[in-house]
Amino acid sequence: MSDFPRWKYALVVVALLLGILYALPNAFVPTPSVQVSATHTATVDQALQDKIQGVLNQQHIAYTALSLKHDTAKGDYVLVSVASNDLQKSAADAVKNALGDDYTVVFNLESRVPAWLSAIGAHSMPLGLDLQGGVNFLMEVDQNDAIDKQETRDADGIRALLRQKNIHYESVARNAVRGQGVAVVLRSAADRDTAASVITTEYPDLGVVDGSSAGDRFVLNAAMKPDKLRTLATGAISQNLGTLRNRINALGISEPVIQQQGDSHIVVQLAGVQDPAEAKKVIGATATLQYRPGVGQAGDQQAQDAARTGNIPPDANLYYMRGTNQPVLVSKQVIATGNELVNADTGTDPQTGAVIVSVTLNASGAHKMLDFTSANVGKPMAVVYSETVVDTKIVDGKEVRTPRVTENVISDATIQGVFSNHFQTTGLNSQKEARELALLLKGGSLAAPMYIVSESVIGPSLGKENIEKGLMAVLLGLGLVLVAAAIYYKLFGLVADVALFFNLVILVAVMSLMGVTLTMPGIAGIVLTLGMAIDANVLICERVREELRNGSTPLASIRAGYDKAWATILDANVTHLIAALALTTMGSGPIKGFGITLFIGIATSMFTSVTLTHAITALIHGNRKLKTLSV
Repeated sequence: MSDFPRWKYALVVVALLLGILYALPNAFVPTPSVQVSATHTATVDQALQDKIQGVLNQQHIAYTALSLKHDTAKGDYVLVSVASNDLQKSAADAVKNALGDDYTVVFNLESRVPAWLSAIGAHSMPLGLDLQGGVNFLMEVDQNDAIDKQETRDADGIRALLRQKNIHYESVARNAVRGQGVAVVLRSAADRDTAASVITTEYPDLGVVDGSSAGDRFVLNAAMKPDKLRTLATGAISQNLGTLRNRINALGISEPVIQQQGDSHIVVQLAGVQDPAEAKKVIGATATLQYRPGVGQAGDQQAQDAARTGNIPPDANLYYMRGTNQPVLVSKQVIATGNELVNADTGTDPQTGAVIVSVTLNASGAHKMLDFTSANVGKPMAVVYSETVVDTKIVDGKEVRTPRVTENVISDATIQGVFSNHFQTTGLNSQKEARELALLLKGGSLAAPMYIVSESVIGPSLGKENIEKGLMAVLLGLGLVLVAAAIYYKLFGLVADVALFFNLVILVAVMSLMGVTLTMPGIAGIVLTLGMAIDANVLICERVREELRNGSTPLASIRAGYDKAWATILDANVTHLIAALALTTMGSGPIKGFGITLFIGIATSMFTSVTLTHAITALIHGNRKLKTLSV
């Protein structure tokens, strides 16, 4: 056994130390907490912390810690730690009632992992919805609405294009049947041919065909091609997914799961959130974004007079600036909408060093923006943000949903020059304000409305019960396997038991490093891994026994046992890895979680069952003269 190389000893030691180190955070059970973050531009500061502290003291709600936190992803927020789930709900209700709609109050779990472990990237595994509790929504995306919007935009764009090209037409309107596109009525066959040429050039996604003609009415039908319709439907899902992620991440909800299910559904799981009405308020909000001409500047005399007297010009709307609450008059004309926005990023002007937001529009929006800015340099342009939030209340035992629309101006800037698809918004006060504006621009609009098809709530007590049952299953399975191996294979069985224990440690460490969310299927994968991991040691022990029966010396039997069993162990585990990989790549939800855990467990078991046990066996038997083996 002296041929076991020293570098493998070093590898085993390093792997065990790293496994223990990165599995250790899971021993620190997180405490229930309440997280308070700002909605939009509300302020999170020491005054807010003092107000929350006063509310809790007034309501005699005990808390273990209350602090102001900062996170790169979540921003500033206040975290209130409590001792139990009941106190968590009481604290959340009290704070929510006191702060109103300017702040979002959600359940959370505060990590108790020491700072020195966090500094090296060691974190505990996040708990899934079935373990932590929370709400689960299945939402259906109205893809027909996306088609309606696109056909309306096509009609507006074709109308503007024909005017630009001086092509005379009688009417441009959507056909009565959804998906049949736009009907363009022209005055002559020559106009029809010219219009067909320019529409085909400018709108390659539209199929242009001649329609019926009668007298001086020459009709063109411009309808979206089948592949464009499919792209539009899938794009509506993708944009809504992105909008929901931006909205929920900005609100700081812990470990959300937002994923597509089927062709037209989205699953939203918010772990730790126990109030479905509050969750609906967050995910059910439908926001739209509009670029519109400004009528003067925010806070000017005309806007103040309109706010004071209520005399608003007939072609304008009166809004208020988000953050400053200054009145501002905005034209009813819409230049472009959020659906035509491709991207929005923050940056810095290389000449002045000022903070900017760079905006990119699609072709349709670019045409309209170019037409408007060409004639309105030096005039104001406003960005109007409209959000429809559905308030849900229980009245006489029934759920009553009431839509509430809030509208305000998030940007009011002066047009400095002519632009089309790409332009910059300046005049921002800070990088934080720029990031918030970019987030609103990118995540503000849903491509199509969504409706909640089903919802379910898992209470934290059920999550706690699941954790206890899962832990008991792991311990029971591990214990039975350890006892069986020790009784049947004696000393070699005890070595296998040590390897099995460290397999669990390394498995947990790898899952923690990868940020795998622990769920009940994941726990099932861990239990199955522990049961399968002992198979390799069974093969090794039986090979050693066979070599002893054939008359080999103990040391030669050990060496031959490991060498000859390795090929069989590799073959068996490779087939298991292929199955786990299939579950991981092709499955979703619980199936994917089970597959990920199984894949990692098989990989770690191959190391511990062979290399680790070989190292321990070499240490025990390597320098001894043996007559027999305890196997």
